[in-house]
Amino acid sequence: MSGGATGATELAALQRRTVWLLSAGQVLGGFAIGATLSLGALLAADISGSDAWSGMAATMSTLGAALAAIPLARLAVRSGRRVALSSGALVSAMGAALTIAAASARSFPLLLLALALIGTGSAVGLQARFAATDLATDRTRGRDLSFVVWATTLGAVVGPNLLEPGDAIGRIFGLVPLSGPFLFGITAQVLAAAVYLIALRPDPLLLARAIGASADATAKPAIAAHESRARERFAILTVALSHATMVAVMSMTPVHLLHHGATLTIIGLTISLHVAGMFALSPVFGILADRVGRVPVILLGQALFAAALVTIALGAEQTTAVTVGLILLGLGWSASTVAGSALVTESTAPLRRPRVQGITDTLMNLSGAVGGALAGPTLALIGFNGLAVAGGAFVLAVLVGAVLVSRRPAP
Repeated sequence: MSGGATGATELAALQRRTVWLLSAGQVLGGFAIGATLSLGALLAADISGSDAWSGMAATMSTLGAALAAIPLARLAVRSGRRVALSSGALVSAMGAALTIAAASARSFPLLLLALALIGTGSAVGLQARFAATDLATDRTRGRDLSFVVWATTLGAVVGPNLLEPGDAIGRIFGLVPLSGPFLFGITAQVLAAAVYLIALRPDPLLLARAIGASADATAKPAIAAHESRARERFAILTVALSHATMVAVMSMTPVHLLHHGATLTIIGLTISLHVAGMFALSPVFGILADRVGRVPVILLGQALFAAALVTIALGAEQTTAVTVGLILLGLGWSASTVAGSALVTESTAPLRRPRVQGITDTLMNLSGAVGGALAGPTLALIGFNGLAVAGGAFVLAVLVGAVLVSRRPAP
């Protein structure tokens, strides 16, 4: 590819195609996750016999994503995004199949292992958003990343509404209750793996590496090392704690609603609207992040988190208030994650990016795992409204980090 206008045009066209293909994989991956997102907590509570263990569903899936993030990043460095993304999707499909076996055997340890493997699909989705930045320019990085995040909406919103149809299909095949929807997860992840492995050519990371030397030679001087690392650390903190806030509250919502008489349909609708909040407006936040800056959009995300937590704390006994709170929670996650992820990428030298991106995703999911693990006992101890109040500590930590970073000179 030439270095002039023609080369730039070809690269831009290739980047558009890459974003579309990554988005197609995200649609399928989002469908797989959405079809089973609400069931993990319900299965954990049912098989364990205690609601206190229901939070382990989110804990294990996010822990699985955390454990997979760095190996997938290393695989991407060694063999490219195609191999890494497709391998992760297939592992997630195996987890969905193992969940069906665990439900049939009523084995709680096996269920936890299966949920951890399913979590690899989340790690794939997270790596896909970074893959969208491999060939992106500084002016379009937030937008391209957010489009791939947005693509998850199509599958993830439909998925939770297929709980009852999936259960019906499962009964046809003789599966135990609550395990049928995982058939959708298996199918969707296998299809996603095919999209990544077969269609994602040339590999964006390998191509970016191939043209990186000439790009680095003409790039503007890097910002001071301490300044770059300070913004990098703040970006990682934002992504991790924002995810913890979302997981802690969202993971307990199905159990809370079920105790208040909600049907699977209502629970599925609530989670669908939450997931829509997470992904539907991500391009808006991505474009805003490109135009007004990463930190202002992060602050917007934290304001949305605060509004969500207040709404839930004051209206925990009302399904409508909980639903509104979950929508705001999703929007806060979207703004914070899109802007934070873009800030991680642009604050890191190109050669370090895949490794730092993997570390970011690991810490993000570990934070979510901790949030999910604490959510169950917190719900049992102080209720759903108390859980919302406790989540404010994560928001406060990000706000403090934003103040400290804003006091530094602009790069």
